[in-house]
Amino acid sequence: MKEAIVTEALASGVTQRLPTVIWEGDPWFQTRIPLSGERTCKCSKNHINCLPAKEWLKSQLGVWQFSYEGRDIRDKRIHPATFPISLAKQVIRLFTHEGEFVLDPFVGSGTTLVAAQDLNRNAGGFDLHRRYIELCGKRLLDNATIFADSTQIAVHDDARNIPLYLRPATVSLIWTSPPYANLLNRERRNKSRRHRDNEQLGRIEQYSQDSRDLGTMALEEYTTAMGDIFENLLPLLKSKGHCVINVPDMWWENERITIHVSLIMELRKRGYELRNIIIWDRTNIVNQIGIFGWPSNYITMGVTFEYLLDFWRPA
Repeated sequence: MKEAIVTEALASGVTQRLPTVIWEGDPWFQTRIPLSGERTCKCSKNHINCLPAKEWLKSQLGVWQFSYEGRDIRDKRIHPATFPISLAKQVIRLFTHEGEFVLDPFVGSGTTLVAAQDLNRNAGGFDLHRRYIELCGKRLLDNATIFADSTQIAVHDDARNIPLYLRPATVSLIWTSPPYANLLNRERRNKSRRHRDNEQLGRIEQYSQDSRDLGTMALEEYTTAMGDIFENLLPLLKSKGHCVINVPDMWWENERITIHVSLIMELRKRGYELRNIIIWDRTNIVNQIGIFGWPSNYITMGVTFEYLLDFWRPA
């Protein structure tokens, strides 16, 4: 049955019949998705994106800053670690053309899919957790227009199964903000806050306690699991297709945990080439900063910046 549906869709070239959300048991579950990854813009072949010169120049700066908008998810009770739509748009604009395919293996609240919808890029997002896929579907429907010329799909499945859905060398960009190992899997102490009587004190902001969830793993196990997942994703990328991963470093029991260093070393071993590191400066969206360590222990504010690790698939 699945094979017949896929053959019909591929033969007709029609993607509008694809659902916004794919659940286990659906005809499209763990089946190749017939979405095009070809350019629909009129850019020259040697152009790597659709940006005009002025926007290109802005993207060359090594430190980026963004603001949230009304469609962004800010409530940590809905999702503990979101990023602005404007950040996703910047990454997608820089590394893709209209019509190309963007993959988010840890789609969470669906910000990548909303940004792709705005920018006329085809996109697929995957997540283990049903509540996040439901949220993705709602956001896509709320953001939809009758003039859409691209398709975005949220899939309720493990990132380890993504190769079942996509053909090799069809993805132009992998863009994601993955779980941060088990560093959110603890009660918030709010040591940096001047006022401790808020809803965050004592909360555990972790996504789940599912054993498959990377957010339950210690750093070494997490790094290996990330390497396994991204090694399987590498053949899906086009030659010189980019993979951008957003991660912070964190403090754990008075020790600096350098997640970005671990991921750089692991993905290099798995065949990726590191091209750039961009700093996401978050100072304009961080509030209620207290005094870390004063007056006896110097600690830099880890929440005021994050890393955008830019890899690609070598030619």
